[in-house]
Amino acid sequence: MIKPIEINNMTIPFSPPYIDEDVIAEVTDTLKSGWITSGPKVKLLEEEVRKLTGVEQAACVNSWTSGAILVLKWFGIGQGDEVIIPAYTYSATALAVLHVGAIPVMVDIVDDFTIDSSNIERAINENTKVVMPVDIAGWPCDYDAIMQVINKDSVKSKFRPTTENQKKLGRILAISDAAHSIGAFYKDKQVGILTDITIFSLHAVKNVTTAEGGVICINLPRPFDIAEEYKMMKLYSLNGQNKDAFTKSQAGGWKYDILFQGLKVNMPDICAAVGLAQIRKYDSHLLKERERVALAYHNFFKQYDFFQLPPLESEDRKSCYHLYALRINSITESQRDELIECITENGVSVNVHFIPMPMLTVFKDLGYNIADYPKAYDNYSREISLPIYPQLTTEQINYICKSVLEGYQKVIND
Repeated sequence: MIKPIEINNMTIPFSPPYIDEDVIAEVTDTLKSGWITSGPKVKLLEEEVRKLTGVEQAACVNSWTSGAILVLKWFGIGQGDEVIIPAYTYSATALAVLHVGAIPVMVDIVDDFTIDSSNIERAINENTKVVMPVDIAGWPCDYDAIMQVINKDSVKSKFRPTTENQKKLGRILAISDAAHSIGAFYKDKQVGILTDITIFSLHAVKNVTTAEGGVICINLPRPFDIAEEYKMMKLYSLNGQNKDAFTKSQAGGWKYDILFQGLKVNMPDICAAVGLAQIRKYDSHLLKERERVALAYHNFFKQYDFFQLPPLESEDRKSCYHLYALRINSITESQRDELIECITENGVSVNVHFIPMPMLTVFKDLGYNIADYPKAYDNYSREISLPIYPQLTTEQINYICKSVLEGYQKVIND
């Protein structure tokens, strides 16, 4: 048992970046090289992602959102097309769909925060072109169940391809929103090779960060040529230009062409350097330290039946401990909010992941109603995300646990 200890005036941030001497050295090396936009560091980071996940090709971009927009455009998604997503995710999942002119079809989730595959099947119609499940807090979706739905003959018969890539695939495209789950496992496979396309976020608060950034993992089936699709997506990230800035800078390489209307969403080397230093020690250090924090929380909160622990490991899944999404049983949303205030007063920064999208103004104005997503609302109304990162000490973890327990007792007894 972890027994909380009395500590006064402690301030604990929610998710500071992990910046050590290796990160500083890698960034310094980039600055001294004279090359800070897309170049050799990006290529090295892509190689590290391939090694970590086992995926054949990985293409870095400047955010998860831009990566999703790029992939949707690459697949020809546009006006009238539908993309099935969970209601319980960050808004970027749906906003990427809206940005290409398509319709986000939101469905409810199951108790572990992830999308309900039975709801996916019910939502599929002749306009459905993409299913985009979302891993939450580092916990992977049930990908076998999702892919079984997509590959059903009855579902394939509804598919109406309108572009060459859609015709080549011959079914709904599966994109994994793996913003939270780099390093997680599903049935002994790394997230990154579980669907046609996986997109990681490398945002400042993620397990591996490039300050801002994302990476597209390409796992398309035949007859796609993955090497060629990688080249196409890299072109897409650079305005459809056939040469990146590094290639153009080489002797005689100034002449270029614009092959199609692309986006400008490439990752610069100065950002890639941060992620490069981190990912090289991800398995050996960063992930183990996140697990240490998560297990310490588990050992404390499992003593109390009014706390619902987040899933960390099961027979077929293993989290990468991106968030510690604690739920409190039998409390209301307003009580949860009051509990957050109590914890914050003790100097501990916490968060909520996530406000379901149908509760946000932009989606309410489009006609989405949270009453249609009862499981999403239930999870949201009782959830508090606790700090979890490698720098947390045992003393700080104990203080966080104490603050949550004392806050709960205060809220319930008031």
